[in-house]
Amino acid sequence: MKFEPFQLEREQSIWENKVDYNLSESGVHPGTIKSLFDSEFIKKIENTELTYGFTEGSPELRQSIASIYPGASPENVQAFNGSAEANMVAILTLLEPGNEMVYMVPNYLQIYGFARGLGVNVKTFSLHESLNWQPDLDELKSLVTNKTKMICICNPNNPTGAVLPKEMVHQIGEIAQSVGAWILSDEVYRGAELNREECTSFWDLDYEKTIVNCGLSKAYGLPGLRIGWSVASTDTIQKCWATHDYTSIAIGRMSDIIAAHVLHPTLRMETLNRTRDALTANLGLFQKWISEFDSKMRFIPPEAGAMAFAGYDWNINSTKLIEKVREEASVMLVAGDWYGMDHYLRFGYGAKQLDLEAALDRITPIFRSL
Repeated sequence: MKFEPFQLEREQSIWENKVDYNLSESGVHPGTIKSLFDSEFIKKIENTELTYGFTEGSPELRQSIASIYPGASPENVQAFNGSAEANMVAILTLLEPGNEMVYMVPNYLQIYGFARGLGVNVKTFSLHESLNWQPDLDELKSLVTNKTKMICICNPNNPTGAVLPKEMVHQIGEIAQSVGAWILSDEVYRGAELNREECTSFWDLDYEKTIVNCGLSKAYGLPGLRIGWSVASTDTIQKCWATHDYTSIAIGRMSDIIAAHVLHPTLRMETLNRTRDALTANLGLFQKWISEFDSKMRFIPPEAGAMAFAGYDWNINSTKLIEKVREEASVMLVAGDWYGMDHYLRFGYGAKQLDLEAALDRITPIFRSL
């Protein structure tokens, strides 16, 4: 095994805490325990013993997660330390060296790099700006063969914020079923839709070889809990559990209790609506700001998530540009070429509103100078 550098994660790790304003995040700014929860629940947290928890996630947590997905039960759920671990365990469990994967791009490149490191042959199909960041399914069909073991999707998408329409989700399902391929759908931004309607989950396909991964870090704005999950057939979950025994074994007890509370059917939408309120306000602010550069920047507003993916026409490499912004304005952005797409920038607009305004004000004279 030989893993290539994960440039986006490494750059964020090095710089995100060294700048005044971090607009490289793809989720909403998190709250505190005191600001998010009532005194009764805080008292429960304070009186919880810090024991090892349930290795698969507590029954309460798995029931809360299962309630999100029609027809699912706790036996269809496995909890992990973040959706990143859920992705890793799925790949370790379902793929072997020499298998073929077809992978959506642009995308968060964890699965791409991890699978390649394990010796999986990864082919890519594209979202197209000319199609409002939707895929050309004829392109996908041309890549999928009887050798294809898995099709990987990110929906809603990172970095574009695009959402696959319901009919396209089902068409992708038909393509996978035609060759018996697995579908791995990273749905960590589901719930952060700007129109306040949760998009179609690939779980809705009712296809035995589907695994849906999600977590609390993005739409729910709780990255510090490091809670993710997989939803799949009971047989697949058992196989993932066997792999999980060799990774982190279990999630943290405190994170489990808080996640079960947040995801409870009576409370879940309260968290998501708070996210949507913040994103709606901040996106309006960002759109007003970027309109100042209409002649040099183009931008399709996201349908979900806290990311704005914008193309630009200046004669400067995107990594060089974000370095210039970081050095001159102490603001962190994400370079498009970290996704293999130069001359694009990803702005995280889920920051606190005053911080977003201040960061954009600092970037403005730099962009004007170009």
